[in-house]
Amino acid sequence: MTLSRRGVFQAAGVAAATAAGLAVGGDAALAAGADGIRPGGRGRRLRTGADVAAADRWRMFSGRKVGVITNPTGVLEDFTSIVDDMVAAGVDVAAVFGPEHGFRGTAQAGEAEETFVDPRTGVTVYDAYGATVAKLSGFFSESGVDTVVFDIRDVGVRFYTYIWTMWTAMQAAAQAGGLRFVVLDRPNPLGGKARGPVLQQGYTSGVGLLEISQQHGMTVGELALYFNAAFMRRAGQPTLDDLQVVKVEGWRREMVGPDQADRWIPPSPNMPTPQTATLYPGTGMVEATDWSEGRGTTRPFELIGAPYLDHRWAAALNEKRLAGVEFREAYFTPTFSKNAGQVCAGVQIHIMDAEKVDAIAVATHMLVEARRLYDDFAWRGDGGRWIGLLTGSGRFQQQLEAGASAEGIIAAWQPELKRFVDDTRPYLLYRGPRR
Repeated sequence: MTLSRRGVFQAAGVAAATAAGLAVGGDAALAAGADGIRPGGRGRRLRTGADVAAADRWRMFSGRKVGVITNPTGVLEDFTSIVDDMVAAGVDVAAVFGPEHGFRGTAQAGEAEETFVDPRTGVTVYDAYGATVAKLSGFFSESGVDTVVFDIRDVGVRFYTYIWTMWTAMQAAAQAGGLRFVVLDRPNPLGGKARGPVLQQGYTSGVGLLEISQQHGMTVGELALYFNAAFMRRAGQPTLDDLQVVKVEGWRREMVGPDQADRWIPPSPNMPTPQTATLYPGTGMVEATDWSEGRGTTRPFELIGAPYLDHRWAAALNEKRLAGVEFREAYFTPTFSKNAGQVCAGVQIHIMDAEKVDAIAVATHMLVEARRLYDDFAWRGDGGRWIGLLTGSGRFQQQLEAGASAEGIIAAWQPELKRFVDDTRPYLLYRGPRR
């Protein structure tokens, strides 16, 4: 199969992206593919960008010296690593760059694999987690790559670090002399709806480097186009003239994560299921509290609790009848991370209808009710700094501590969310609802 404009979108900075209108490809016919999404339970499976490129035997990389940013989610339909398949197909893979958790996925949260030579392929794997633009540009120069490929399953949340590895790599590619940058696109497991507050200046960190919403509702390919057009020059780099996105075939924005259960590969150790990803945009905020977010259990980000919580919390939350979820009173003992070895009381969040879940709204109600019910409620030992970084400003903490209702907190971010949705619309590659 030959790659066509239905499979590959090439953008040359702002002008080309705007002129093309990003309406390339439309809805491709559904075909067997790697992510296992079935729209409404009907039709054949989609094909990821990696599957589209591999079906052409990676000819788009012919004569190129390639560096690949990927992890265990960068696989083909048969679960073969794209790096392994590229090497077997004769692609000149000069380097692999491992993000948080590493190329082969051996490292825990906040950790990475050290630079090593991969025993399967003989390719040098560089530790790219937390690398600066200058350091990553140096890796590109040292390895001699002229093409950088990004293929990692994102979970659609601003504070999930893989998109910031991509952004740093885009800048490094520009700094290293305008390297070709290729995104092998994958579906967003949360679908295409944007939700939550938008990052504000002064709150950038490793869990949020640019002004996007907490649940961004875009694929990594769409984000790359948006980042290149809207932020590259502001970052002091020229826009990438050779930025390509190999599109997913057969995906629409209303397709959500639990439809992918048969092909789900955990993109990080504490993201074991699509259900985890569905809740993570909201329950990831629990990391800013002294509660356990379920790390050290079999249900991270679904089991939430602390030693001082009790049965009243689940009851109060169920009275709210929040769309798509129900709360079960739960007790658990984390084996590591916060409250390790202590019995925690709290809730397990059960997803009843994934298409209706607004995880950020759910978590906002959880925090408001806990603060109302328990005098012991506390941020983890940083005075609330972490909740500011996760939500993108100091407003959430200020409103919560002032006794604002969940509805009031949610209403406060709607104007900035609308602006973000409007700003990103020109860069969307797939059809379906945005809000």
